[in-house]
Amino acid sequence: MITRMSDSPTTNSEAIKPNRLLLVDDEPGLRTAVQAYLQDEGFEVLTAVDGEEGWEKAQQMLPDVVISDVMMPRCDGYELLKRLRDDERLGGTPVIFLTAKGMTVDRTQGYQAGVDDYIPKPFDPEELVARVRNVVRRQDRLLAEAARFAGADVGQMAKQITEIRSLLAQGDNPNNQTGVIHNFTPREASVLQLVAEGLMNKEIARQLETSIRNVEKYVSRLFNKTGTSSRTELVRYALENHLVD
Repeated sequence: MITRMSDSPTTNSEAIKPNRLLLVDDEPGLRTAVQAYLQDEGFEVLTAVDGEEGWEKAQQMLPDVVISDVMMPRCDGYELLKRLRDDERLGGTPVIFLTAKGMTVDRTQGYQAGVDDYIPKPFDPEELVARVRNVVRRQDRLLAEAARFAGADVGQMAKQITEIRSLLAQGDNPNNQTGVIHNFTPREASVLQLVAEGLMNKEIARQLETSIRNVEKYVSRLFNKTGTSSRTELVRYALENHLVD
């Protein structure tokens, strides 16, 4: 018998805040079973019957991860994902798709739309938990890296960017490409441009009239989409591939 974390007496139970998951699926049986399993594994789980309700609940709870079916009435997984990515507060939220579709073309469509992971049904609950935890760890790592620059030395970063631009101008760019395409949201593109101009998170937040936390989420999202893991790598990648001015 599995004992839920919330029922286990531990001295740190008050201090440890469980990750909040939003599970969106129109199959009642699957929704109930997956919710119970994830709760037993220590997650806080809210559910929604379709993308429309999922969108409403996401705005209310600001989940750490959204797990969504693809084929649903009213609002499907792709539309829900688009709404999340276009939202100021939810744009950086990791999304995992659950779907009966297992063809490569469907997985490719999901990744191109900006999904973080993709699990075809039927699936092993333990695999789902492992993937959720992996997404959470990756998001925490990227957010921590993004947050390191909230109060960084602007002068030092500007110097690094100048050096990168100088090297690229001299032709030291063996991977020079012009055909790289990324599905950046307008806000992600704006953040990327400002990062490449040497602005730190605080200045970006002020200029875009948002919070530093939101900027951190967008920077972490850019790390994920470009396969980079630091601000310097991100700037170099953007300049090499002509993603910024």
